[in-house]
Amino acid sequence: MMRIITLLTIALALPAVAQETLIEGNIQSKCIIHTDTQGVYGNPTPDKLSTTSTDGGVQPVVRYDVAVADYYIARITTPTSFSTSPTLTDVVNWTGSSSVGEVSDAGMSAYETSKVVYEATTEFDLTIAGSTWFKVSSVAEYGYGKAFPGGTYRAVVQAECIAK
Repeated sequence: MMRIITLLTIALALPAVAQETLIEGNIQSKCIIHTDTQGVYGNPTPDKLSTTSTDGGVQPVVRYDVAVADYYIARITTPTSFSTSPTLTDVVNWTGSSSVGEVSDAGMSAYETSKVVYEATTEFDLTIAGSTWFKVSSVAEYGYGKAFPGGTYRAVVQAECIAK
């Protein structure tokens, strides 16, 4: 009887054993963003930088390739500051817009009429699988009657693909 009690005491004193098993997955987005055309600022007047062709600029073009319809939103934010510039001592006033350029499916032209715009951001509901090219315009105007100082100016368009 003494031996049974000793074995029970030893068995009760052993710690419980647990094991965690990892589950992992690597998700590949079904929405891919490409820059098809880099933007260039033209300088039509000393106080203005613009990507429009009439001002000597080049509009950036961002392409969204969507493999599965109605799962993503294209969010494009136009610049509100320079990422690189000479020292500026006055205010820069920014305007910009994003619009549908080309489409791989005629139904995508409806993206333009149903877009949502707030502040410097435009959202397009990507309801059709395929490719959409978005044109982006950006205009920066400096102070009141002040010329932009000479130098290199860079600004960034933020293009995101948001899962619904």
